[in-house]
Amino acid sequence: MIHCAIACNASTKRLKMPTTPQEQDKTTPSPVLELNLAHSPDSDDAFMFYALATRKIRSRSLTLTHVLEDIQTLNQKALHGTYDITAISFAAYPLVAQHYLLLSCGASFGEGYGPIVVARSPLPEGLQGKRVAVPGAATTSYLALRLYEPEIEPLFTPFDQIFECVASGEADAGVVIHEGQLTYVGHGLTKILDLGEWWHQQTNFPLPLGGNAIRRSLDKQVQKKVSELMKESIRYGFNHREEALAYALQFARGLDTVTTDRFVSMYVNDRTLDCGQRGRDAVQTLLDYGFKKGLLPGAPKVEFVD
Repeated sequence: MIHCAIACNASTKRLKMPTTPQEQDKTTPSPVLELNLAHSPDSDDAFMFYALATRKIRSRSLTLTHVLEDIQTLNQKALHGTYDITAISFAAYPLVAQHYLLLSCGASFGEGYGPIVVARSPLPEGLQGKRVAVPGAATTSYLALRLYEPEIEPLFTPFDQIFECVASGEADAGVVIHEGQLTYVGHGLTKILDLGEWWHQQTNFPLPLGGNAIRRSLDKQVQKKVSELMKESIRYGFNHREEALAYALQFARGLDTVTTDRFVSMYVNDRTLDCGQRGRDAVQTLLDYGFKKGLLPGAPKVEFVD
C-alpha cells in the first residue's frame, strides 16, 4: 500500500507548535503541517507519487498522508471537502469548485485516446437505447459518453467489475477506464468506440480525464508548496523510471512490466508535469460542452493554483 506518514484519521490537519517559550528558540524545528493526499490505487498514480510515498523526496514543513480510494468515491467525498488534496474527475469540478482549486500538475489527459466503450460483439445500430455499464455518475468517462450519445441507459458499476458485467450480458456495453483500456481483448470483448479519439475529432483538444485539487482554505504558500512537491515527485519518476515502474507494478492489477510501462506512458507525461494553457483550455471546453448540453449543473471558470 502506498504510504507516507500513514495515519488513520487523515481528514484533519494538525499543526505541531512549541508549547513553552523556552521551546521556541532557534534550534526548535519548524512547525510541521500534516495534510492528506487522496488518489486512486492505480499504476499511473503510483508512478507519479512514488517519490513522495517512499520519502525519496520530503518537506520539512509538510507531511503528506496518502489515502487510496477509487475515483468515484473520491468524487463523492470531494463534494464534502473531505480531503486536503484529492484526485477528482474533471467532470466533477463544477460540483466541488466551492471547496477546491485545481493543481496544474498530476492530471491525466487522453491525447487522442481515452476511455473506451467495449461490447461482446460489434453494435452496428450504435449505443442509442443500450444499457451501458459506467464507472460512476461524476466521472469524465460518463460525461464524454453522454456527449457522444445521450440516449443510453446507464448501469453504474465499480470500474473493476465492468468487464464481467458486459461479458455476462447484464450490460450491452461498458465504459472501460484505467488498465482495462489495454486488456479488454483478453476478456473476449471488442472495442466499439474510443471516447478520447472522438473528443479530439470534435474539439481538437485532448480529453481531460482527472486531476488533483487542493482545498481553497489552505494558505496560498501551502498550496504552492504542495504543487512543487508533486512536480518534484513526477520528475523523480521520469528520472528513475525503472524503479518507479517496479513500484507501480504492485498496483497494476496483474499487468506485466511492458504493459504497465505503456499504460503509465499514456497518462504520465509532460502534460502531467504541467498541463499548460492548452490543458486548462481543454478542461474549460469540456465543462462548457457539458453545461450547454444540460449534463452539468454549471460550468464555473476553472481555477488553478498559479
